Amino acid sequence: MLRKETWMVALDGLWANKLRAFLTTLGVVIGSACIVLVVTVALTGRRYVIAQIEGVGSNLVYARLDIDPNRPIMLEDELSLEDMIAARTAIPGLVTVAGTRGIQTSVLAGSLERIVSLVGVTEGFQQIRNLLISRGRFVDSNDMESRSRVCLITTKLAELVFPYADPVGRNLRVGELSYTVIGVFRERVETYGLSEIQDYTVLVPFPLMKYYTGDTSLEMLYAQAGSPERVLPVTIQLGALLRSRHPTRAHYQVMNLSSILEAARQIGLALTIVLLVIGFIALLVSGIGIMNIMLVTVQERTREIGIRKAIGARRSEILNQFLLEALLISGVGSVLGILIAAAIPVIVQPLLPGNLRVPVPWESVLLAFLVSCSVGVFFGYLPADRAAQLQPTESLRYE
Repeated sequence: MLRKETWMVALDGLWANKLRAFLTTLGVVIGSACIVLVVTVALTGRRYVIAQIEGVGSNLVYARLDIDPNRPIMLEDELSLEDMIAARTAIPGLVTVAGTRGIQTSVLAGSLERIVSLVGVTEGFQQIRNLLISRGRFVDSNDMESRSRVCLITTKLAELVFPYADPVGRNLRVGELSYTVIGVFRERVETYGLSEIQDYTVLVPFPLMKYYTGDTSLEMLYAQAGSPERVLPVTIQLGALLRSRHPTRAHYQVMNLSSILEAARQIGLALTIVLLVIGFIALLVSGIGIMNIMLVTVQERTREIGIRKAIGARRSEILNQFLLEALLISGVGSVLGILIAAAIPVIVQPLLPGNLRVPVPWESVLLAFLVSCSVGVFFGYLPADRAAQLQPTESLRYE
């Protein structure tokens, strides 16, 4: 344990050079704040990206016909409801399956006509794509079996066609057929038109698509695995199943979101490493500043060191005194930097999207504190050791 006298002498030494100690501490503040913010942003960004990808559909595997422009598409090449049923029964570990088929058509409401995406869906589509029903309900098995002329519309389409009324229960003419609106929905995560869901989309029971396309083939086949570990096996098994059920000339793209997720992780990791290097460089610079300041301090206080040794101070006490000064500079700087870094997410929270939270992880706080203190002790040891090595007789003659 350090004696009280050592603490008092170290504090007095720092207080005698307040401006110098403050400027040195400022470098540690910046470095430790950088580390906390880098780790916080990296972890928050990673969680946000993963949440966005999983919001499209967690553990999702999807398949579609790979169209060759040099070869005509035959009906037996197309995905079918039978393929969907076969996948449900033959592939173990599936939560649900679903299929879709979409075309472009127009919606007529009064004198208003708008080009929309008409998508026929099966029952499991809402669960697989995490659709949020804001009003009404989704299509059910009765709608499928009876081919009920019901539909769901996107929030933006509801605001356009029925701006002053509740759309549920109202009629909507889509192409040549009239439908009763049973629900209003939106995507949990915006896909910006990169899926079958567009700004203006109408969902109808899949059997009704035969009126528009003349057949019941699927454009997209979805399967939801029971866990992330099952995604790759399901992808392989679904591809093998489709190849066994269709002619050899047909080729299918069977994909999942794992590659996108892995790419997001790799980008996040690379960005984190770069930012951490910047933070460590800031701490390295501040550590060099600590060493320089302590060396100047030792030289200026050579006579003081000689007096202390002459009246009985041991080498270890001199060493501990200057190490303590370096540790106080780095420790106080790290605490201030951590507090500033923790306050920044709170300040910017109102400017962030409503579903984005930026908690400061304890790992970043611990890492910043340990690294900052270690830098202070490491760079403070050389000046402290030099002070401890001074001979009393030479120190007393120093002017």
